Amino acid sequence: MLPISTPKSPCFPNSSTPIPSPKKPQTPELSSIERKNSSNSLHLQPYIFLPSHHRLWLLFFIISLQIILLLMARALPFSHRRTHFPSPLSADHHLLQNSANISSTLSSSSHNLQAADISISSTVSQPDQCSSGRIFVYNLPAVFNKELLDNCAKLDPWHSRCEALSNDGFGRKATGLSGIIPKDLLPAWYWTDQFAMEIIYHNRVLNHKCRTMEPDSATAFYIPFYAGLAVGKHLWFNYSSKDRDRYCEMILSWVQDQPYWNSSNGWDHFMTMGRITWDFRRSKNEEWGSRCIYMPGMRNITRLLIERNPWDYFDVGVPYPTGFHPRTDSDVLQWQDFVRNRDRKTLFSFAGAPRGAVKNDFRGLLLSHCKNASGLCEAVNCASTRCSNGSSAILETFLDSDFCLQPRGDSFTRRSIFDCMVAGSIPVFFWHRTAYLQYQWFLPSDPKSYSVFIHRNEVKNGTSIKSVLESYSREEVKIMREKVIEYIPKLVYAEPRKGLESIKDAFDVAIDGVLNRIEEQEQPGYKWK
Repeated sequence: MLPISTPKSPCFPNSSTPIPSPKKPQTPELSSIERKNSSNSLHLQPYIFLPSHHRLWLLFFIISLQIILLLMARALPFSHRRTHFPSPLSADHHLLQNSANISSTLSSSSHNLQAADISISSTVSQPDQCSSGRIFVYNLPAVFNKELLDNCAKLDPWHSRCEALSNDGFGRKATGLSGIIPKDLLPAWYWTDQFAMEIIYHNRVLNHKCRTMEPDSATAFYIPFYAGLAVGKHLWFNYSSKDRDRYCEMILSWVQDQPYWNSSNGWDHFMTMGRITWDFRRSKNEEWGSRCIYMPGMRNITRLLIERNPWDYFDVGVPYPTGFHPRTDSDVLQWQDFVRNRDRKTLFSFAGAPRGAVKNDFRGLLLSHCKNASGLCEAVNCASTRCSNGSSAILETFLDSDFCLQPRGDSFTRRSIFDCMVAGSIPVFFWHRTAYLQYQWFLPSDPKSYSVFIHRNEVKNGTSIKSVLESYSREEVKIMREKVIEYIPKLVYAEPRKGLESIKDAFDVAIDGVLNRIEEQEQPGYKWK
């Protein structure tokens, strides 16, 4: 069961209490006269009317009284006097914040701190892990998520999806990897479905350190609607456009009735949509997909998708789920070390199936280049469903090659990009929209630092892929591979629901990005592009 939380009505402070107006200051002339008259009346008169010897005795008495009071004050314990002086800690607080000065400041002031009975730990707070904000998770009716999982056998018109969506969305445990990867990392591998992202994100958000049960304190509002699962079974056969739109219409109707939606018109709301954006962008009834993203209520919601529309600000591309789900920081470091030291046997590789029905099929052309590379390329022909959601053959091929060819898939992106990079292989792209315009939060800002780009038209016009890749020196290949390895943590989804100990994975990067963009949107004069 998903946790239930009850939204509370926002509370507003009472600001109606009037602030008293400051008194009108006196003029300097009047103040001077009053101070002069007061001084005359209090100090001059006694000295005028008292005899001289009485004045001497009075002066002696006043001096003696001051001496006695001074001696008594010096005898008082310091703890009773400290409120009259600034605290040593508050006076030097800026020094304590500077780590370079902490030791010297504490050693020179330690006796003062002990005398004042002040605790450093209670005064210098730890950094706020949720400084970017907190997330409130809507408790949706089960029809929008849980019931879809409960009916997993009916989500696909051809076969059950239950096994693919098991284990919190990771799918079944990977088999056939013995001897290919380190033995102690085998439990971190699954055959994960490429469309399981919604389930993975939902489980992680529920356990996020910055999740709040109080919506009034939230920066962002997460809508855990499984949009991809809901539309998936309606994309084929004789389902009508109304069938494909029904779930999205229902969820938008529900969320627009929530008070926290109305306060921002959805600007601080986000959701996951576990398919490509084009599955939700139907323009005409007879076309593919639903029209979910084109519905008015969806306009301001930030949407996390495995493929985005590069010209829609509210679409955010996130990595396809791969088979590697590290359990600890150690798993990540061990895997990075493993792929770094892997003895790679081939120059490049390609995993994919030719599209015989497609005129001038580019995948078929890549398979030809691989075949003609004189043993420097290894291909995995993914005809039928052989490569569905990864396989031991694909992983081993990518582990053995320096470069991996990444054409567009059924759409501009493909999961193979991430399978390739997780294996430490350098991707070769032929369309800018395959990666460069998709995953800016997750990939290096300089495309040349981690990838090779060969325009598809150059390949069609006779450019040899083998010659282009052979032009890179061993040192250049090493540097590029190291950049790929550096970014592996940002491309995988960790197994623990609370995430890894200190390493941020793809989920962490995505959530940080969402919170940061919501914070940016609230700045005066901000305009989204």
